[in-house]
Amino acid sequence: MLRLSAVLAFLIAADVSAAAEPIRIVAFGDSATAGWLVTRQDAYPAQLQASLRKKGYDVAVDNQGISGDTAAGALRRFDRAVAPGTKIAIVEFGTNDLRAGASMKTVRARLGELIGALRVRKIEVLVIGLGSLDLASVAKENHVLYAQWNLPPGKYRARDHAHYNAQGYAIVVARMLPQIETLIAHVAHP
Repeated sequence: MLRLSAVLAFLIAADVSAAAEPIRIVAFGDSATAGWLVTRQDAYPAQLQASLRKKGYDVAVDNQGISGDTAAGALRRFDRAVAPGTKIAIVEFGTNDLRAGASMKTVRARLGELIGALRVRKIEVLVIGLGSLDLASVAKENHVLYAQWNLPPGKYRARDHAHYNAQGYAIVVARMLPQIETLIAHVAHP
């Protein structure tokens, strides 16, 4: 009987320990993820973490945005950017690939490869389409969730008039919270 009690105590402690770990989310993208022209705490990953924690979620959001990065670059830095234990990835790439001359077909293929690599690691994925870059079909083809970030020019833009300012990021975070909460539910109750 003593042995059974010890085993049960160990299992309960292991379960509590696992539950005590925050849900790891990686924001994986380019300058829109990195937070070009805003402070690190005003970039969307920090605002997302704060919003989720305010709602009672135990999360840690890792900003793995690099200004100028492409989906091709993301594939090269995948293992460094997506740490073991990551449960959710927010993927925001494509704009710089197109600017560098990649075809939309190539962008779709690179994103598909990236999403596939995440799914192999059992990571839930939210794909972000930025501005006029609509990636809804990429998300649908890969059976992942999707959010479109398309705020009008003006007061929600940084001084370069292309990237978002802190207010703009607050809006896109609020708009994508339902998808993130859905993914949190998936990883919390697989």
